[in-house]
Amino acid sequence: MNPSNTTPERETLAGLPLAMDWLTETYKQLHRHPELSFQEHQTSALVSEQLTNFGYSVQHIGGTGVVGVLANGLGPTVMSRADMDALPVTEATGLPYASETEGVMHACGHDVHVAALLGAARLMAESPNAWSGTFIAVFQPAEEAGGGSRVMVGDGLVGKVPRPDVVLGQHVMPLPAGTLATAAGPVLSAADSMKITVHGKGSHGSMPHMSVDPVVLAASIVLKLQTIVSRETRPGEFAVVTVGALNAGTKSNIIPDRATLLLNIRNYDDAVRTRVLAAIKRIVEGECAAAGSPRKPEFEFYDQFPLTSNDTSVTELITDAFASHFGQASVQQADRQTASEDFSAIADAFGAPYSYWFLGGSDPQAYQAAVKNGTVDADIPANHSPYFAPVIHPTLTVGVQAHVVAAMAYLGGRMPSISN
Repeated sequence: MNPSNTTPERETLAGLPLAMDWLTETYKQLHRHPELSFQEHQTSALVSEQLTNFGYSVQHIGGTGVVGVLANGLGPTVMSRADMDALPVTEATGLPYASETEGVMHACGHDVHVAALLGAARLMAESPNAWSGTFIAVFQPAEEAGGGSRVMVGDGLVGKVPRPDVVLGQHVMPLPAGTLATAAGPVLSAADSMKITVHGKGSHGSMPHMSVDPVVLAASIVLKLQTIVSRETRPGEFAVVTVGALNAGTKSNIIPDRATLLLNIRNYDDAVRTRVLAAIKRIVEGECAAAGSPRKPEFEFYDQFPLTSNDTSVTELITDAFASHFGQASVQQADRQTASEDFSAIADAFGAPYSYWFLGGSDPQAYQAAVKNGTVDADIPANHSPYFAPVIHPTLTVGVQAHVVAAMAYLGGRMPSISN
């Protein structure tokens, strides 16, 4: 265990007492009991109980999704969101609070997200004189599956809570703990997963002339797809076309009658996405026609994530608020990430502007040593790694404060406090 994962008995939030014991234990409980997408029943119950105790009006929306609304006079409405689901990963951190569920782990830091938003919700509830307006805390299921936000929207989220003036979110990343990273515009790519089925004509392996070989057809498609980025995408534009799986046949001497390809497509621009998808369809159909395929190919989309593109004015406002509260040195310019999220689907459903920032979770000394050695990727476990283990503090402390500072940029002037 990294010594930075040890927890100080008490710390302060903006110079005022913070219940660090409660926050730390909440996080450890979440980490010990991870739950997969749409199975977040224990997490949902914990969140619901805590929000109710804080005085929020609580609803379950989208199955395991939980929303807490706290109205506190006239003013803007701010919505903050955290995702709750874990991953099918076997934990290898060796931490004393490691996952107790075999084969399931909070390897992406959603336990940090839940604990930080609960901490912020408690701060807001216990300090009504510090702000005015409405604060909404959204705990979303199934981000990893790409459908949790859409399920909440489909279950009537927009009609069940006040319309937010702004939607806020954060994600813990392998950056130095104690730092934040913000950026206007695209910060996370849009992503589409696609299943393509191509059809051939089966035959004995010794009689290839009697077949339309879907294995050869699929191989030709894989090679041709590589030209979409290298020859059809303008230099400087971002696009990824990955063939993650190619499946065909069952035996060496049998030519099968079909093959399936699983693709992952990513971009930062809707126009690029449209061109890439059109190129994939054109290439696949063209190769099938050239091979004499007896049936047209089939295209099926799944695990689709929208683009996360931060509103400029919202991002500038909260970046200034972060710099004022944490100090300019603690707030970085975020790099665009090729990973994807479904956070923006909630904001888009309301037609509300949003900003999504990154929260550092890596041991600062280890991170700096890795930077000096030029081996950050190798030495600092990234999200989805079985070794991913954000240091508890200051990660949680800053995560709570970031939610509150961003909300207070709209709802009030001074930072609230919390006590045991």
